[in-house]
Amino acid sequence: MEEQLSKYLHVIAAYSPSAMTRKNKFTFLSKKTGIPQAYLWDGNTAKIQPFGEFNDRVMSVYHSPTGDKTVVGIDHNGNEKQQFYLVSQNGKKKEPLIISPEHFHHFGGWSTDEHHIVFSSNRRNSGYFDLFVLNMQTRQEQMVFEYDGNCVPICWLKDSKKIVIRIQETNIDHSLYILDIETKELVKIGPKDVTARFTSLVLSEDGQTAFVLSDFENDTLTIYHFSLEQPEKLYKVIEPCMWDIEELALSPDEAFLLYTINEGGTSKLHIFEFSTNKITHLSNVRSGVIDSLSWLDQSHFVFALKSPIMPGDIWMYDLRHKEGKRITHDGASPDIEHLWVEPELCTFTSFDGLKVPYFYYSKEKIPKAAVVYVHGGPEHQIRAEFHPVIQYLVSKGFAVAAPNVRGSMGYGRKYVQLDDRRKRMDAVADLANLAEALATTKQIKPNKIGIMGRSYGGFMVLASLTHYPTYWAAGIDIVGISHFKTFLENTGPWRRRLREYEYGFLEEDADFFEEIAPLNHLEHIKAPLLVFHGRNDTRVPVSEAEQLTNKMFEMGKEVELVIFENEGHQTEKIENHLTMNRKIVAFFNWISEKNSPTSK
Repeated sequence: MEEQLSKYLHVIAAYSPSAMTRKNKFTFLSKKTGIPQAYLWDGNTAKIQPFGEFNDRVMSVYHSPTGDKTVVGIDHNGNEKQQFYLVSQNGKKKEPLIISPEHFHHFGGWSTDEHHIVFSSNRRNSGYFDLFVLNMQTRQEQMVFEYDGNCVPICWLKDSKKIVIRIQETNIDHSLYILDIETKELVKIGPKDVTARFTSLVLSEDGQTAFVLSDFENDTLTIYHFSLEQPEKLYKVIEPCMWDIEELALSPDEAFLLYTINEGGTSKLHIFEFSTNKITHLSNVRSGVIDSLSWLDQSHFVFALKSPIMPGDIWMYDLRHKEGKRITHDGASPDIEHLWVEPELCTFTSFDGLKVPYFYYSKEKIPKAAVVYVHGGPEHQIRAEFHPVIQYLVSKGFAVAAPNVRGSMGYGRKYVQLDDRRKRMDAVADLANLAEALATTKQIKPNKIGIMGRSYGGFMVLASLTHYPTYWAAGIDIVGISHFKTFLENTGPWRRRLREYEYGFLEEDADFFEEIAPLNHLEHIKAPLLVFHGRNDTRVPVSEAEQLTNKMFEMGKEVELVIFENEGHQTEKIENHLTMNRKIVAFFNWISEKNSPTSK
């Protein structure tokens, strides 16, 4: 078992392509070495080479307007505290640029003349992110804007005197402002008194107009354009549809606007032609999830594409020939890829009549057992993409159901807000109703359904085991929340206020936190529990796992805790990935055999 599982877990992907303007080159990220690093594809030679090698995880890559210089973001042992390095000469030269290891940094772009970069950091206060400008010639930093909250720079305007910044208002809503770094004047993009999602801003070459996605007057994200002279007036480019538009990319000649639509977890690629107002669906692309749209020239663009049976690679689309071509093959796995399955997109009806979608993976007509896989976020979404452990479990006779319960992104603003604050347990009830649906429609025996989840998904596992204990045969909690009160008290201050909009406020909802906290209902747990956490987790502190398992040990419950000393919120290092998932598969196999009639 271990040898084949190792093959699944060693599957890698290429992702996050970023084109170098007018150079016929792009960079991308991959875990070829075991941790994410950057690589350079040179279209002039069709060769791929490392792009500045680092000893820790590469999180981001930002090319200058000419493509001659690049800022690369690195963290340490998964702590997400990005430090920035300057990389040049096609990755051969690198030097420290912005280093303050105890602090977080968000990169905001290069000025047009490449003389300055902008970033935000929480150096003044752990919960406040101020704006800094770095002179690339003198290496002098200057704080240009103080903000008592989470402020992220997006880009410079053409005159290099103004910067677009994003201020997160709630867990899902952001406002965009134009900041004059000399006068400190802030001008909001869009209606002044509206809270909504604003994302994927792109500017015209002359710096006079821009495009943005927003849902300020719709349930879903759609495309707007506006003038930088009157940014409060937004005009629809196309009519909204029933799905969110996710990403925009303006062609270098500004003849086309490329965009993706998230249709129930699968991406559809479209292009809008300005001269004719014509929308074309670019169909000669494999089905899956598309992101990181980046134009190489006016006829070619690159993007990352992944699917349940393709872990992820970089593709290039040729507009003249209307076809996509796979550039990298990092996700190819000849030994095992023939075993992978495409899921079926299903729905079940929850307790209040709500139709809830889920992806159902199975090779067997009657699987030996089932696992419900719960996403995190909580506003994330299970997509049509590769999940190695899901695929391995399916290859061993399990079924896996991956739902997008109420509160998930991708289905409009109303759907994502259905579990906010005191509606939290409605989403947990969705999982119980899914378990019932699996028993009645997929012929899964009720005593053979396990549940697993990461981060907020870990809370959902714990809440399911404590509030619906008879539905579950086993649970796996990965970096999960055991009590919202202690989580909010101990998480990073920069995240606390934003999470409160979703989970509830410490001052107003403490009674509700006590009522629903898995930590307060551990006596109800009937199923064995396996818990994983990273010591360096800055999102969900390791204390959430420790307080949970300590109390369960005292109560004599079946529980095991594994702490990775060199990981944060994600599990990045391959040796830890192997350890964790070997235990997960062995655990579910044990539960399946334990509950088999032949084992009695």
